[in-house]
Order: sequence, then structure tokens, then C-alpha cells
Amino acid sequence: MINFTVTEAGLEDQLLSLIVKMERPDLAAQKEELIQQQNGFKIKLKELENGLLQSLANSKGDILEDIALIEKLEFSKKLSIEIQEKVEIAKVTEVDINTASEFYRPAASRGALVFFLLNELYKIHSFYKFSLDSYVIVVKRAIRLVAEALNKKKKGGAEEVKEGEEGEEGKEAEEGEEEKADEAPEEEEEEEGEMTPRTLAARVDALTESITYQSLNYCRRGTLEQHKLIIATMLTFRIMVRQGKIVQGEVDSLVKREFAMEPPHQAESLKFIPELLWGAVKGLETLKVFENIISQMEGEAHLWRKWYTDEKPESCELPKSQKDLSLFHRIILLRALRPDRLSNALGEYVGENMGLRYVEAPPFDIVQTQEEMNPQTPVFFVLFPGVDPTPEVELIGKLSGKSIAEGTFINISMG
Repeated sequence: MINFTVTEAGLEDQLLSLIVKMERPDLAAQKEELIQQQNGFKIKLKELENGLLQSLANSKGDILEDIALIEKLEFSKKLSIEIQEKVEIAKVTEVDINTASEFYRPAASRGALVFFLLNELYKIHSFYKFSLDSYVIVVKRAIRLVAEALNKKKKGGAEEVKEGEEGEEGKEAEEGEEEKADEAPEEEEEEEGEMTPRTLAARVDALTESITYQSLNYCRRGTLEQHKLIIATMLTFRIMVRQGKIVQGEVDSLVKREFAMEPPHQAESLKFIPELLWGAVKGLETLKVFENIISQMEGEAHLWRKWYTDEKPESCELPKSQKDLSLFHRIILLRALRPDRLSNALGEYVGENMGLRYVEAPPFDIVQTQEEMNPQTPVFFVLFPGVDPTPEVELIGKLSGKSIAEGTFINISMG
């Protein structure tokens, strides 16, 4: 049996090819031409080799006296050297193309990361299943949105420059040809500046963010409200781990909530902590950052009591021994002691690292969703009692010039 399921590394390479094709069609075309050229060289060398072997096999008498064969050998040798020289040039060109393409690797890597997260959401609910074909459409749209935003910015800048030129007509007339001569180099510098490493890095960052956000939007539009924060948190954790800002082992510890089966005796000063949670407190000591948590709590029992009983422990000041605790480690602490405040802390963490729009899902907008529709992408509404999407669908039809009255909009009731 052969498993044709794509791997994350394989999908990353596919998305990289897609991004380069859309962002740098010149590079994509050059690479395609190079591949065809290399294949042509291999075919030609194979033909030469087969031709020589056939000539040698069919040669009769002394080979050194066969002038036609010797001339063919000389020609083949000359052609082989020429092809080899072209192959070496092509190798250098291929390295340059690959180097330029690699700048877009972070965006492709993020796209692969998000898809494999979507691919695991069936563990939360069997309803959550996403195909790679549909996801590629989302990625393409995310790339186009970045290009459209850049074009609008350029257009807006050009209009501002034009207005400025109109306001300075008198001054330009006075300065004459000298100023015109100065303007040309400035324009050239601006054009060259668009391809600086800094500009390219900003472009790749914009692509990465667009792919991430559009993918999450696509996902949470079809997920239950209770799961939206979970998915946003899973996405944030994976990105933070990939960036080296948090450790996967600590994320696993947060998810599982380490629990000591035989916790030590609970001091009288810490009796405010329910006995059921005491094992989770001991479990925290498996992490280096909390390795002395119990002794610290015993030494600052009154401060820990104040923190534990606070209405919002996720945002109030921690005891002195843990005052420098990062927000992520604070979440692990809340998981053990105040699980009731975990959702608030996770929302704050996602908002701080990814942005508030990753936490606050926009309400469903049929007009905005319509922009993502096409003949290959149907839209299904999962209905609940009291929900009727018909008026919204009819609105889209009206905006598109389709109506029941004109016979261009058909509503088929399935009973």
C-alpha cells in the first residue's frame, strides 16, 4: 500500500512553489524553462550515447580507418562539451533562482503549519474536516489580498505625488530643467528601493500574516462558538513553538495538566487551596520554572491566598517569588489553581501575540463571504431551529442582479 497523504515538508514545498508563481511569475517561468532545458540536455546526451554505441557496434574492419565514425566521435565530443558548459551555467542560474525563492519560505512554512492544524481538528469534532484543494484556494486568496493592498497603497501614493506636483507648478516652472534632471534619479532610487531586502522581508511578513488570518477566518466560520478560542490558542501555541518563544514540552504539560498521584502533606497555611487541586500544584514542579513552587507558596502563604482569591488572578500581581512569570507560564499556573479563569488568560495570550482579531471573531457577513465564493466553491449552511439563511442568500442574488421575479434565481425547497 502507498500512502499518498502529503507531509508537512512536502506541502511547504508545494505552497512555496505556489507563492513564488503568484508573487514572482518571472522566477517561476525562468525555473520552468530551466527544468525543460535541463531535461533537453539529458535527452540529447542520451541520444548521442546511444548513437555512438550503435555506430561502434555496426562498425566493420579497423575503426581507425572509419573516417565517418571518427568525425561522428569528434562531433559528439564537441557537442557533449558544449552541453556540459551549458549545464554548469544552468546550475548557477538554478542556485540563484532557488535563493530568490527561499525568501518566501516563511510564508509557505506558515501555510503548511496551519493546514496540518486544520487536519487535526476532527479530534475536537468529527464535523471539522478540511480538504487540501479547498485550503489552496484560501491561500491563493490570501496572497491576492496582499497584492491588492500593495497596489492600492502605490496608487494612493501616486495620487498624492500628482496633487503635490499640481500645487507646485509655478515653482517647477522657475526651476526648469535642473529640477527635472534631479527627479529622474530619485524615481529610479524609489523603484530600486522596492526590491531591497527590507522591503522584501516586509512583503513576506504581510504574506505570512495574510495566510494565517485568512486560514483562521475560513476555519472558524464553520466551527462552533465554544471551539473558536481553542483553535485560535492551538494556532498561537504552534506558531510560538515554531518561533522558539515557548517549549513544546511545556505546551504538552499545559494541555495534560500534570497531576501528582501522591502529593506531599498540605501545610495548614495553604489549606485555602482545595485538596483536589493540591496534586496539580505538585505536578507543576515537573517544570523547571515551578521546581520550588510549594516551598515558595509556604513562605508567602498570605500573598498566594490573596492572589488565589482575587476575582481576576490572570491579570493581578503575583507573589514576589513569581512576579516575573511570563504570561504563558501564568496560564500553566492558572490551569493548576484557577482553571475557571483559563479562558480569559488564553484570550489575552492570543490577543497579545497574534492580535485582537484572532480572539474576536467577526459576525457572519454574507456579503463578505460571497467574495470567497466561486463555481468550484459551494457554500453549505448548517441550520439550527429558528435559523433561515434564505433572506441573506436572496440579498446576494439581488446584489449580483439575480432575482426570483426575473427567473434568474432559483430556490428549491427539499421539504
